[in-house]
Amino acid sequence: MFNRTIDLAIASRESCFLWGPRQVGKSTLLSTRFPDAPYYDLLLASEYRRLLNDPGLLRQECDGLGLTGRTQKHPVIIDEIQKLPELLDEAHWLMTHRELRFILSGSSARKLKRRGGHLLGGRAVRLELLPLTSTEIPGFSLDRALNHGLLPRHYLADDPRPLLHAYVGDYLREEIYAESLVRNLPGFQRFLDVAALSNGQMVNYTAVGRDLGVSAPTVRGYFEILTDTLLGVWVPAWRKRAKRRVIQAPRFYFFDVGVVNELARRGQVLPGSAEFGAAFEHFIFMELRAHASYSGLHYPVAYWHTASGFEVDFMLAEGSVAVEAKSTDHPTSDHLRGLRALKEDIPVKRAILVSRVSRPRKTEDGIEVLPWDHFLRDLWAGRIVG
Repeated sequence: MFNRTIDLAIASRESCFLWGPRQVGKSTLLSTRFPDAPYYDLLLASEYRRLLNDPGLLRQECDGLGLTGRTQKHPVIIDEIQKLPELLDEAHWLMTHRELRFILSGSSARKLKRRGGHLLGGRAVRLELLPLTSTEIPGFSLDRALNHGLLPRHYLADDPRPLLHAYVGDYLREEIYAESLVRNLPGFQRFLDVAALSNGQMVNYTAVGRDLGVSAPTVRGYFEILTDTLLGVWVPAWRKRAKRRVIQAPRFYFFDVGVVNELARRGQVLPGSAEFGAAFEHFIFMELRAHASYSGLHYPVAYWHTASGFEVDFMLAEGSVAVEAKSTDHPTSDHLRGLRALKEDIPVKRAILVSRVSRPRKTEDGIEVLPWDHFLRDLWAGRIVG
């Protein structure tokens, strides 16, 4: 149903890790793109037990198929590789001695590292599948995206709330409790709630720890768990030299707006509310992050915030493009103050306010005010960063 943008052509030449959060669509993508590939699904209890008892079966079965680097038409796929790190040794041997190509997919590299597993010594390219983007969804609905999130099942659901509740519960049970990533599961669950309320804001470990009654190092470790299990990502502060003193603390964004809705108990997100504005900014970040990855440009995304209170949500491509996301349909000079202050400090090529206006326009001082759908069409067409 969804035509995913990620380019997997490199799998015809190289072995790959395909990482992505739970239910983002990795298995569907792989079965669709490589329907004839040898496929090992470690979510199947029988497959998992069989290979757990004898990881060497992977080598024997590849040999049984007569696979070598010269005869292999399709990559060998191992789905949910983090469940059985021992298979990495077998895959590594087959890459080295049989020149085989693999796609190893999973939702977390943390378990591989914790159990002493290696990541194939740089022999596999890292790819990441993210939630759906606007360009992948026919008849895309902004309201639906901000309320449901962009995991495929959640976006399509008539009522996403039971699915989102189950998603968070499964994460806590299967990623956190089952793997003993924290000693205090209730404390970590409270941390998730606090982190969701500060989504997209600057993070102060000490302040968060004070709210939770734990130490700053404990909070730091909790955030590391979220990044290792692909539930969130840091956005650094823009630190290039400028006239004004800037704040240097990073911001943290969860990987999906729907998951934040569930954790923060937002209920329905309605236009005009503070929750809608926060979800809108989060959504624009998700699109920028996906474009930076899928386009192959891998440009950095940062934010700019001065000690005097001026801020711009996103600095793209080494600061050549500045983007402010506001959900208003009637932007005022207050909505432009951050971009105007930035332009006084840094010679950006483009300063863009993304909002819900109906038509694009440009202010006298050169700031572009773009409808969100216009901005996203230009982004994915390579006309914002390219």
